[in-house]
Amino acid sequence: MASLGVGLHLIRKRGAVRSAAVERRNLLTVCRFSVKTLLDRSCFETIDDSSPEFINFVSILEHILNHRLKGQTTWFGYESPRSFWDYIKAACSKVPHNCIRSIESMENVRSSRAKGRAWIRVVLMEKRLSEYISSALRDFKTTRRFYEDGAIMLGEEAGLLADTLIGLNTIDFSFCLKGDGLDGSCPAVIDYTPYLKFTQNADSISSDEEEMRTMGSSGSESSTPDKTATAASIFTEQSNLVSKCKRFEQKYRLALEQKGYLEELVRLREAQLSEAVSHNKALQQNLADTHLSHTLEKEQLEYIILELQDQLTVLKNNDLRSRQELTAHLTNQWPSPDALDANAVALDTLLYRKSTGQWDEKSFQSLEQLSADMSLSQTSLEPSHTLSLEARPTGTQWPHQDKEETPSLRGLCGSLTSVASYKSLASLKSSECLASPATEISSPGITPS
Repeated sequence: MASLGVGLHLIRKRGAVRSAAVERRNLLTVCRFSVKTLLDRSCFETIDDSSPEFINFVSILEHILNHRLKGQTTWFGYESPRSFWDYIKAACSKVPHNCIRSIESMENVRSSRAKGRAWIRVVLMEKRLSEYISSALRDFKTTRRFYEDGAIMLGEEAGLLADTLIGLNTIDFSFCLKGDGLDGSCPAVIDYTPYLKFTQNADSISSDEEEMRTMGSSGSESSTPDKTATAASIFTEQSNLVSKCKRFEQKYRLALEQKGYLEELVRLREAQLSEAVSHNKALQQNLADTHLSHTLEKEQLEYIILELQDQLTVLKNNDLRSRQELTAHLTNQWPSPDALDANAVALDTLLYRKSTGQWDEKSFQSLEQLSADMSLSQTSLEPSHTLSLEARPTGTQWPHQDKEETPSLRGLCGSLTSVASYKSLASLKSSECLASPATEISSPGITPS
């Protein structure tokens, strides 16, 4: 019984070792598949938290880092489970410019599992995941302290895992560190569905053919060699036909995919071409409209320039004519020196008649007309006023009252050619300058008879 118990224990131990080895090999194989899937997917779209390939890769990496991880022993001797974040925090503390402090200071990440998931996303965005794993593996004492025997991180496969993760440095990841993927309460579940596709290789096909050939040869002793050869040849032909059919089917699918890609590319180019043609037509129409409007504006400006030139010429001619008319008018209105002398003599005569008391209504009217004409400066003093006064015969003498005749009073009035004399003529009309006939004006030039 003792030997039987020892044998069962050995069998169980061997089974556990074998299952651990199978689990370790499967995890590494699936990790390589997930890395390749991420690289293929990154060629077509950006990898983020919503990508199923990334979610599966993170789950596989968590299982690898948590494989046979030792629990944390409390003061009471109990062992509580821990996350790989405790190992990373201890083993990667010497990595230059590490992000451990940043992860520890995040407010929305509190559990150890959530911090480990946040660390994976941060180092993927920094493209340093392989560097961190390699640095942790070099610290063998810390790794031995955190992992049990048979763990992936203690085996030779861990170095191959670090080399496999180098390929992720070519991908530009973009993550949100506040998403649902950092929830520490959700366990990491691996989806093996994308990796369960089975494809029979050539060695397997040849072994199956050999097995079928052996079974056909040993199936019946009564069968003749000719029948055995015929069955083998038929099976070989069928196998060849099946393999050819599979090759043709694969080529057909490849050609069909290429045809679909080319058709889609041609459709896209046709759409771009039609859009470019319509845009070109619109630009040509706009160019034609702009040219037409430019031509019309040019013609309008030319017409406006000609009209302004005609108006300027007319204004110049009118200005020249106005200047000539003004010059002629001023020339004609200015009195001549002879007329000024004759008007002065007539005024002296009137003043003399006023002083002698000989004043008639006609002479007074002539004097008023003379004063008005001189004050407005519009007409010259006409000699007709003097003629009305000097119309008497030459021999006729002015009556005087005990006063001798004075040949002229011009010395008293001054020269009528000055401006002051012109202004004084207008005041002759008033009673202040022209007194009544009864009033006598004493003058140095008049002496009593």
